[in-house]
Amino acid sequence: MTRSSTQFVLAARVLHWLMAVMIVSMLFIGVGMVASVSERHEWLLAIHKPLGIAILVLAIVRLVVRLRNPPPPLPEDLPAVQKLAAYASHYLLYALMLAMPLVGWAMLSAGGYPVMLSHSLRLPPIFPVNAAAFAILRHTHAWLAVLLFLTFLAHLGAALYHGLIRRDGVLSSMTGVRHDLD
Repeated sequence: MTRSSTQFVLAARVLHWLMAVMIVSMLFIGVGMVASVSERHEWLLAIHKPLGIAILVLAIVRLVVRLRNPPPPLPEDLPAVQKLAAYASHYLLYALMLAMPLVGWAMLSAGGYPVMLSHSLRLPPIFPVNAAAFAILRHTHAWLAVLLFLTFLAHLGAALYHGLIRRDGVLSSMTGVRHDLD
């Protein structure tokens, strides 16, 4: 199967949009979870843990897809600093998609809390029980979430810049929809 050199492969596009929805949902669920002491806290926690593991698994799949199917090139007339920012932000997004769930899992392990994916499916701990490590990992998880949200906003801003102002095909390479640029 061949693909256009101006578009991401279908698997990359599907994973991108699916994970975008999952990550934004996860960020809001996380904020709601830590801000709530009501019965919603347990309900949000029951969503947060398996969703985090799903994001981790899909991030690994997405990384494999990206390594096997390089992205289309950036526009040649894009300034070097913007190209550098694009590459750096993508590396940061991938690192955060992998680190956030792993730090969360390690945090729960350090706190002695089980990571339940369902009522009967429990993941093994990946860190020994340690109150000090739990506290450090909890703060790390929170700060990584803030960094992920800020990076997401920058990514969204760049996508809108390319789609609405530059109209250079960068946004359409991920939507799969070509627009006349004239």
